Amino acid sequence: MMNSLNEPPGPPSPPGSPPAVTARDLTVVRGSRTVLRSLGFTVPRGQITGLLGPSGCGKSTLMRAVVGTQAKVTGTLDVLGQPAGHASLRTRIGYVTQAPSVYDDLTIRQNLDYFAAILDPGRAAAARRHENVTRAIADVDLTTHADALAGNLSGGQRSRVSLAVALLGTPELLVLDEPTVGLDPVLRRDLWNLFHHLAETRGATLLISSHVMDEAERCHRLLLMREGEILADGTPESLRTRTGAATVEAAFLHLVDEAAETARQKETTR
Repeated sequence: MMNSLNEPPGPPSPPGSPPAVTARDLTVVRGSRTVLRSLGFTVPRGQITGLLGPSGCGKSTLMRAVVGTQAKVTGTLDVLGQPAGHASLRTRIGYVTQAPSVYDDLTIRQNLDYFAAILDPGRAAAARRHENVTRAIADVDLTTHADALAGNLSGGQRSRVSLAVALLGTPELLVLDEPTVGLDPVLRRDLWNLFHHLAETRGATLLISSHVMDEAERCHRLLLMREGEILADGTPESLRTRTGAATVEAAFLHLVDEAAETARQKETTR
């Protein structure tokens, strides 16, 4: 499945359909530190939304809030029409953390068989589970390694196994925390081709975090973050146009400087 694919803009959400994610006044406080500051944003359905910003800006915390595993969240956060963390969302969301989540003493197929049995238990579902496992392994281009022990895989292969687990059951929303970090350029390209395939042919919604700005150009929509706040929300083209920048990275730096100047002006007028 991970072959070369064209990457046209994703289709707009159907008129009247609610966003996949809606946040209003979303705040997370950890100890004395406010990690997320009154965020408000939406994630449209059927598209790739990139969550970009430097390490430590709150991207992972925001993703944990979306999937319902973050403590001390205040404000409103609706996911696929339900409050974040609602029990009905467990099989509708696929989540990949930065650290691969696999059992080293099991093969790739055994790992996926185990997680598939949790998602879809019962003897009657055995054939469906087998089909889902085979499809997910093919999606991440690991069919020829299906019987290899996870502990013997490279870091990139282990990351792809975690992604395959998230793809079991064809989730409506995929939340991927820096899925391409540490991967070689060819594998990064192939994964982004897969992400576009999932959005454009299966109608999946993807929320993908990264601190690599060149990946921003591959997204349909962007949320640019810095220090727990969202600096901008829009398409790559609209952000470049707004700032007069040639690249999204240059647009981000322009917005950082603009925010810093606004903060300085507020301080001098106090």
